[in-house]
Amino acid sequence: MLIVAGLALILAVATLLRFLDLGANPGGLYTDEATEALSAQRLLHDPGFRPVFLPEGGGREALFAYLVAGVFRVFGETPLALRATAAGIGVAGVLGIWLLARRYGVIAGLSAAAWAAGSLWLISISRNGMRNTLVPLFAALALASLLAWHDRPGRLTAVLAGATAALATLYTYQPLKLIPLLLIIWLAWLHRVNRPAFSRLRGNLPTVAIAFLLIGAPMIAAAVADPVSYFGRAAGVTFNPGATVDLPTHWLRTLGMFAITGDPNPRHDVAALPLLGWPLFAVAMVGGIRLWRHRREPAEALILWSLPVFLLPPLIATEGGSPHFLRALGLAAPLAVAIGLGVAELIDVARVRWGRVPAGAVAAGAGLSLVALAIGSGQAYLSRPVADRYDAYRYDLVAMAAQAGPDDVVVLDDYSATVIRFVDALRLPTIVAPGRPISLPGARVLALSRDDLRAALGPEAAQRAVPVARNPRGDTVVWGLSP
Repeated sequence: MLIVAGLALILAVATLLRFLDLGANPGGLYTDEATEALSAQRLLHDPGFRPVFLPEGGGREALFAYLVAGVFRVFGETPLALRATAAGIGVAGVLGIWLLARRYGVIAGLSAAAWAAGSLWLISISRNGMRNTLVPLFAALALASLLAWHDRPGRLTAVLAGATAALATLYTYQPLKLIPLLLIIWLAWLHRVNRPAFSRLRGNLPTVAIAFLLIGAPMIAAAVADPVSYFGRAAGVTFNPGATVDLPTHWLRTLGMFAITGDPNPRHDVAALPLLGWPLFAVAMVGGIRLWRHRREPAEALILWSLPVFLLPPLIATEGGSPHFLRALGLAAPLAVAIGLGVAELIDVARVRWGRVPAGAVAAGAGLSLVALAIGSGQAYLSRPVADRYDAYRYDLVAMAAQAGPDDVVVLDDYSATVIRFVDALRLPTIVAPGRPISLPGARVLALSRDDLRAALGPEAAQRAVPVARNPRGDTVVWGLSP
């Protein structure tokens, strides 16, 4: 009962931190979020639209859009419903991490889940309406299914392992495409250091492969049919010959993300804080040492190898700022296990050296520290002023959408216009690309700059434009010109 109560409390905290004030914070609506919402809208209203892969927005797996469409059907097609879908998946991810980490003991399981519930990193990701929120959940489920296959070798567990690995690899987000590599490394490691464990699994390897291919067949077919769309985004952020990147600095910042550096993107992080900070990093290192000490055991070996494998995406992808917390999301589940094992190891050491009472004090200290983490993360996220979120979450586009009506014209590039198309779906204005002359008498025109109005209507008309919306600094972000 204590375990159930502890888990229920952790999930309640995770839910509170992901849903509290979600309608206003982060606010705005980023264009990638709007792209997911538009796909979900189309799934609802176009019976012939049933993709597994969406080429729009740099190429996206469609699973998240289907989940959003389901929520839209029940709760309406709003930014809040979009973000609530992500937040719900984030809470499920905490439960998934507990399901994985409980394999290593009660203390490890609850500690891992408690860290995931209160992690500023995972809170930030869970409150954005984008598909990367799927990664912690599906990584945890994939790893747990592989361990279930090892613990109870058989056809059913092999099918489960292959199917779950396929779902995580092909239908979620880029970092988990390394799961097959992890599986190969894990099996090769067992073949080398633990032949009996490998022998128990070898007979079911064809079953795992067949299950993986059957579940993955639709996405594999989509990749074969349109390889440019499917592989283009990953190739663009990884192998960009035109990019001028200081690789040593990029690698150092990425490796330092656990305790020193943070993601400069306000959608991924708050105030560029590191993933863990020094105290939690030390606990994770203790857990890593425990994993290394038991590296011949299949369960420990799987987590141990998953850490460097899922560290590869943020190391090799150089586009954008560094460290890049979205590309590091594959680390969330195994890192949670390392933290849980670190807590368990500290309690065990205290018990062996000093007895039960000091061990209880260490356990209480760990619990209070995780509570403090959740409180601090919630305070850091929820207390951010609008000024810190305004540009990152495109408040300007939401302001434009609030002003625009079906008789108006907005001057926007196609990517930015996704926000208008979603928010104003029922009263859509005319959307004109920047630089294109406009000759629509009687229409009000909205644009993000006077330059856009000048190109569309001429210098004289642009001079008559008036501010429609301002950012917190007082700068005009939307200009309007009435007929």
